[in-house]
Amino acid sequence: MDTLVDGLLIGRANRFAADLSVAGVPARAHLPNSGRMRELLVSGAPVRLRPEPGPARRTPYDLVQVFAFGRWVGLDARTPPAVAIEAQRRGLLAGLEGYPTVRREVGLGASRIDLRFEGPEGVCWAECKSVNLVEEGLALFPDAPTARGARHLRELAGALAPGVCAAVVFVVQRDDDTALAPITTADSAFAAALAEAVAAGVEPYAVTCSVDGAGLHPLRAIPVRVGSQA
Repeated sequence: MDTLVDGLLIGRANRFAADLSVAGVPARAHLPNSGRMRELLVSGAPVRLRPEPGPARRTPYDLVQVFAFGRWVGLDARTPPAVAIEAQRRGLLAGLEGYPTVRREVGLGASRIDLRFEGPEGVCWAECKSVNLVEEGLALFPDAPTARGARHLRELAGALAPGVCAAVVFVVQRDDDTALAPITTADSAFAAALAEAVAAGVEPYAVTCSVDGAGLHPLRAIPVRVGSQA
């Protein structure tokens, strides 16, 4: 279990770094998320940091959580595959229960897909997406264009075959959402690719999470509104 350090956000320094105050001392942290997150990364917001010491590090911390809108919100875009595995093991991804074995970062086409579930049912590829934008109870993805995300959806659809299924799992790193939809205003190409992939047979899943000092925990499944776009 990680021991997280409390701090205060000063501001975003660049796409992958943020300036902070830790016990009154200025510091810089790696931000493992390229999303815009303007509504979350507000100066003065309490944050939680994972210490990452080592001679190869440029920054001593990873910025992994922020307190916003009365709750802790996860920021680490590397976390969703592990959360999706836990959700699958707990039966929160209905239809994926029959795959007892999972491999991570497996090549498919021009990409490496996050998860490859295997079992008596056959094989199921699963790509995981990190979500932390919620408006009026609706989780929204993406908050910035993601050509890579659209490519993953096309490759998942292309992998479908007898004994081979595919899924996209949206992991919402907060607990105040009741459904998820794509944002056409942020990336209409991704929204279109999602609709096409689902029509081809790719299964869409979304899981909302509780967030605490120990990390993210899958809480419940929520519906994905492919045809209801923001």
